[in-house]
Formats: sequence, structure tokens, C-alpha cells
Amino acid sequence: MNFKTKKTDFIIDEFNSHPKKGLTSKEVEQYKEQFGLNQFEEAESVSLFSKVIDQLQDVTVIILIFAGVISTYIAITEHPDDFSEPIVIFSIILINVIIAIRQEGKAEKALASLQSLSAPKARVIRNGQEEVIDAIELVPGDILLLESGNKIPADARLLSSSNLQVEESALTGESIPVEKNENAEVEENSPIGDIFNTVFSGTLVTKGRAKAIVVATGMDTEMGSVADLLNRTKEGKTPLQSRMDRLGKQISILALIAGIIIFTLSFMQGEALITSLMTAVSLAVAAVPETLPVIVTITLAYGVQNMVERNAIIRTIPSVETLGSASVIASDKTGTLTQNQMTIQKIWAFPHEPIEINNTFNEDENWVLKMMSLASNAAIEDRDGEEVNSGDPTETAIIRLLQKKGFPKNELDNAYPRIHEIPFDSSRKMMTTVHELDEGYISITKGAFDHLPVDFSAAADEVGQKAKSTHDSFAHDALRVIAVGYKKYAQLPENLSTEELESGITFAGIVGMIDPPREESLQAVKEAKSAGIKTIMITGDHAATASAIAEKIGILEKGDKTITGVEMSEISDEKLTETIRDYSVYARVSPEDKIRIVKAWQSHGEVVAMTGDGVNDAPALKAADVGTAMGIAGTEVAKNAADMVLTDDKFDTIVHAVEEGRRVYENIKKTVYFLLSCNISEIFIMLIAVILGWGLPLIAIQLLFINVVADGIPGFALSREKADPTIMKNRPTAKGESIFANGGYLNITIASLAFIITTLIGFYIGAFVGVDSAIPTSHEVGQTMAFIILGWSSVLHIFNARSKESIFKVGITSNLNLFWLALLSIVLLTLVATVPFLADIFNLVDLSTVHWLIAIGLAFSILIVVELQKLIMRKMNKTF
Repeated sequence: MNFKTKKTDFIIDEFNSHPKKGLTSKEVEQYKEQFGLNQFEEAESVSLFSKVIDQLQDVTVIILIFAGVISTYIAITEHPDDFSEPIVIFSIILINVIIAIRQEGKAEKALASLQSLSAPKARVIRNGQEEVIDAIELVPGDILLLESGNKIPADARLLSSSNLQVEESALTGESIPVEKNENAEVEENSPIGDIFNTVFSGTLVTKGRAKAIVVATGMDTEMGSVADLLNRTKEGKTPLQSRMDRLGKQISILALIAGIIIFTLSFMQGEALITSLMTAVSLAVAAVPETLPVIVTITLAYGVQNMVERNAIIRTIPSVETLGSASVIASDKTGTLTQNQMTIQKIWAFPHEPIEINNTFNEDENWVLKMMSLASNAAIEDRDGEEVNSGDPTETAIIRLLQKKGFPKNELDNAYPRIHEIPFDSSRKMMTTVHELDEGYISITKGAFDHLPVDFSAAADEVGQKAKSTHDSFAHDALRVIAVGYKKYAQLPENLSTEELESGITFAGIVGMIDPPREESLQAVKEAKSAGIKTIMITGDHAATASAIAEKIGILEKGDKTITGVEMSEISDEKLTETIRDYSVYARVSPEDKIRIVKAWQSHGEVVAMTGDGVNDAPALKAADVGTAMGIAGTEVAKNAADMVLTDDKFDTIVHAVEEGRRVYENIKKTVYFLLSCNISEIFIMLIAVILGWGLPLIAIQLLFINVVADGIPGFALSREKADPTIMKNRPTAKGESIFANGGYLNITIASLAFIITTLIGFYIGAFVGVDSAIPTSHEVGQTMAFIILGWSSVLHIFNARSKESIFKVGITSNLNLFWLALLSIVLLTLVATVPFLADIFNLVDLSTVHWLIAIGLAFSILIVVELQKLIMRKMNKTF
């Protein structure tokens, strides 16, 4: 039942409770049976065994497992002393499974953190007695007693309160405490931030005291609905995972077809079954780029390392690349785009004109500021160079400006001693203090403009007309307005009542304050826009304030709209999806609204990165493609639900992370191009040679060595390639875009053709053409030639893959890691082919000088072919 609009008498009767006596022990047990314990349900966890099985169902892994099993059988029956091939294959499978499983499990952590927000104890009235119980034992109908510093253990409707303020940032994301009042009128569809007659589980009492009746516990609370959303929200695969899955399936289909063909041909040509199987295994090894998952992981890990230096901690490695694909950044307002520090922007002292606070203040403006400070109870301390605030944020803003203008608060208090105070009251929305002056006494009343006891009703009243127009202009700029008035006495009145001190006061002026944008946010939003990324604001704040900030930062542009949670509740998911691009600001939204917003953008194929810090953000952070939590202001729930944590809570850090993500993805694309050019060529080299009746040009262990050493070792260095200078001028990579988009298939085809032709020429020369009488032609000579040509050309191809620019422009030593690793690979390939005991292991034989010169010449031709391709594409104004 929705209790927020019900009368308190109805609620008390509904639970058969009593404001002074509470529930009886019997009623407590009855409600415990009916409603359960005051705790959150946990989602069913997946066992480690299930996770392993799930990873082993990947098509690429299945192929490697099959190849490993056949390779093991062949090793046992044919080469009992050599198990190197199956060991390498199964090691690669194991590494890939471990890496995948480590990425899972953050949902369980998020829910565990949510449990920790529950208050451990609760003070209640039961059986007419006040007692302290475990909060888990609370039931609806319990009479709850609250005071400053208490964490609220359940949702409860207020019965009575005194100056109650509650900090609800965990649910609303707004850090300024909310005034609560049992008499507040609440609309049926009011968002959580506007329900002032109810307190919510997991929030904190910052001021005052209250008595309330519990109306919801456990999963029925607002915090429980967040837990339910966390349970129900499923994480989709990242764009990279989807692309790599598609790539794996494409390679697997190609390997399967080629394997069947080569097995059939081999068997039909009279080869034994085991030999035909061995040939098929060789092809499977050739087809699968064994080092690709490891190189991708290293590339992502290097991106993670770079992001740490840029104040971003990545919790799930694939998110690095996903950030690079981000096309929408959904940012929270408070503390991310803004400074999370209320700051006075304008001041007006009658009868002068309003001025910006950076201007020099006259005597009247200084006096307005001083009076507001005298009637404030906040404090600002400097502790080891760090500003430490205590008290109401609006009062802190006043004192900060006072000190900036050169008037220390303690000196002001000493000059005008306070001798009386009428505290701030949420129903009156003002406070009054009395101070001693040299010539008498002064009472100062500070509070909301429309509650200040000054009569502005007279149409001819110059002060009233000017005050109203100034107030309206401040409000139009979404400034929070605080007004101040005073009354002077020659003698201290005997009656220091509200009626005496707050009647007939003289209006002095107003200040307008706001939580201002961070200086770097404007530039970051501009950079995101130039990179084709749409920035939207999702906040629990009011629409006017959110729109004003969004307009200043550049998020809300001409033609863009703002929508509130209440307005969203009145439209269907279909309508929201249809109109989602019209809106740039989403204000006063609930956790459910945030998920709807994220999913609506995702339905258009957008990759959404979302920021948040509160518990209310956690479900949407989990639903977003990249959930980003605040490291300073963020709750543990938000951090555990997120993919990335910002250690500085700044919006521009996200934009820097996007740039790093794009660099990572570009390097992964380079890796795919580099590896597949060789792997695909290996398939056709094997197929063509067998079809032509030449026999196998390479055996499995030779292919494995090329894939791991010639491709793998230099491939690792691609992770450290620098970003192209224009990388943040390109549009984001579309979610469904193939990893081969923008000419990838053509580039791989041209490089593969070069590998196929040169390797087969070298194999044919070694096997059938006598070029040196000292080394007769043989199948083994042909295989050795093919091994050297394919191995060397694969290594040299890394210099083609690392940049779309010419190798002569980029140079071969601009990435020193890559240069030395490429040199190492060439040395290892040469040693295997020339050192006798190594050559025996890999079934390689001696070559003559002529053979070596031919092999080296054919290997270097890959550089010439791709350089010509790049030149032609530049002439055609096409991207390599």
C-alpha cells in the first residue's frame, strides 16, 4: 500500500498500533510472519563449476579442445617423448577461461554492499516501553524514535518531528539535507526527493528528532526496490565481447569447413586415418589465433594501467574498450559536473543594483553579508591546508564568501556577540539571532525570501517591487535565494519572543547561490561533442536548477528539452524510446527512471556510459554499458555495481578515459588485422598445397611456433601503440559494427594473398626446384623454406599493422618495445631453423645460402605489397 498520502490516523489503525504504546509482542510476531525480516533478498549465485562450463562452450575453445585431444593422442602414439604441442594448446585454453571468470561476480558484491547500509540497531516503542532492538527485527507498525546521527532502518511515516533534516543522497543523489515535516502535503506521484512526510531506509538524520511509524521493511522499502532492481538487472556483453564472439564463430566456421575439406582430401589421397586427422589438427591450429585472447587482454590491461594514471580505476577489463565505443555519456550533476559546494553567485543590498560576487563590495553589501554570517551556525576550519566544513551547506557558502572578502568569522562573532537565538524551524523556514552593538542591540532574521516577515504587499512600495523583481531574476538563473532583515534596539527588549523580534523588521538584501559547474566540465563536454558523443544529465535535483547548470556547461542546447520523473511516469516505454533523443536533462528521477533512460538510449544502438554515486544509481550503473562510480563521494554499492571508478569524481576524467578506450580498440583492431592476415593465409596455404598434391607445406608444431613466436611476441607490443592524433575527432564505433569495418576485410585479404603466394612459391622452390646442387630438393627443404618465409614475413608485417601511415613516415623504432620484440622473434625463428637439435624438434633441415636469400627476399615482399596498398588508398582518399 502507498502510505505517503494517507492520514497518519489511518496508518496507525491499519497496523493496529499506538503512538505511545507501539505494538505488542504478539503483534510483532504476527507481522514478522506476514512481512518477514527487515533485510534484503539476495540473488541466486552461480557456482564456479557452472561458470567454467559456460566458458568451455565457446566455439573457439571447443575447436582448441578438440585440437588438444587429437594432439595428445598423436603425441602418445607417435611421439611419446614430445607433449609440447598439447601442453601449449591446453595452457592457452586454461588462461582464457581464468581471465573470463575473473570478470564476473560484481553483482553479488553490489548487493552485499547494499546490505551494509542497513542500520544495525533501532530505537522503538513496544508494549508501552522504549527499547533498542536489532533493526532486522523491525516490522510495519513499529513506533520508531529518531534523533540526529541515526541511520534510518526502515521506511517510516512521521508522526511528530522537531527541526528534522535528513540526508537522502543514497536514494536521491543530492547531498543537501532535506527538511522533513509530518504535516507536509504530498502528491500521489511525487518523486522520493519531494516526499517530506516520510523517512526512508538507509538515509541519515543530520538534525532534529522525530517519532515515526514504520510502514515498510526489507524488500518493500525504497532501498529494497533498489536491491530488487539490482537482482533483476542483467548485464549484457560489451561491444568488444560481442565482436570477439562473432570473430570466433567466423574463424570456427572457416576452420571447420577447411578441416573437413583437408581431412577428406588427405584420406582420399590414401593417407592413414590418423595422418588425415593430424592434418586436420594442423589446420585447426593454423585457423585459431591462439595468442589473440592473450594479446587482447594485455592491450586492455595496459589501457587499465594508463587509466589509473588518469584517475580512473577499471573494475572489469573489457570496459576499457567499451568506453572507446561510448556514444552517450549520462552524467550525474552534483559533484561530477558541479563542484558539490554551494557557492554564492550574486548579492543584492537595497537600494543598490545586484552584483556578481567577484566585484568589490560597498559598505551595504558587506553589511548584508556580515548579518547573514552572524545569523549562521556553520563553521569552516583549515586543517593542514584542507577545508573542513560543518553545518548547513547554504550557511557554509555564506561564511566562505565572508572569509574570502577578508572578514574572519570568529572576529565578526567577537565584535557582535550573540546573546539570543530563535533556531531555524522548517515550518517557518527562517531563524533569528540577537547581537550586541556599540550603540545598542540588533536582531537579524535570515531565511527564505517568501517567508521573511516583511510586508511587500503595497503596490507603491519601492523596496517591495525591487525585491520581487530581483528575487525573480535570481530564481530565473536557478539560484537558491536567502534573504535577510534586521531590527535595531536601543535597549534589549524584556520579551525576546518571535512576535517581538520578527515583526516590523527592515529588509536588507538577498544572496543567490548555486552549486556551480566545475571549470573543466565545459571543455570536457565540448570535447565529447567533437568526438561524436552526446552528453546528457540525469539528476535527482529540480528541473530548473538542473537545466540552468546544463545550459551553462553546454549539455542543454537550442532545441533540447528537460523532462522530470513525474512526466516520465506518464509516458510508456515505447513513447520514451521514440522521443528519448529530444531530451538532454532528466530531473527528479527515480532509480527505475534511470534504468528506463539507459535502456531507451541503448535501444537506438547507443553505447551508454553512466556516472553515479548513490545507492539509487547502482541498478542503472549495472544496466549501462559502462557504469562509472565516484571514488570520493560514491557509496560502496555504486562502486561495486560499476565498471569504472573515478578517483577524482571529475567529468573530464570520463572523456580522457574514452580517449584511452578508443586507443585500446584501435590497437585491438590492429592486432586482429595482424594475426588474421597470417592465420587465414595459413589455412589456404595448407589447402592449396594439399589440393595440388604437394603434401603439407607446414606441420602442426611449425604452425604453432609461428603463431606464438612470430605473431604472438611482436603482437604484444601493439598494446603500447600511441593513439592517432585525430582519434577524438572520429565518430564513436557503433555497437553492432564489425571489427572488420572500414576496409578490414580488404586489408586482411591483400596481406593474406601476399603470405599465400610468397610461402607457396618458397615451398615449391624448396620441394621441386633445384637452386643449389649442395642441397637437393625435398619435402623437408620445402617445409623449411615455407617456415622461414611465413615466419619472417609475419614478423615484418607488424610494421605494416601498427599504423595507417607509411612505414617510412612512422619509422621502425618509434615503438621501441615493438622493434626489439620483432627482432627477438626473427632471431628465434632463425635459431630454430639453424641450430641442429632445435631444427630436429621442428622437422627442419639445412638450407643453402641461395635458399636463404630467396626466403628473405620473399619474406620482405609483404612490406612492399602493403606499402603500395597504403599509397593507392591515400591517392583514392580512403582510410587504410
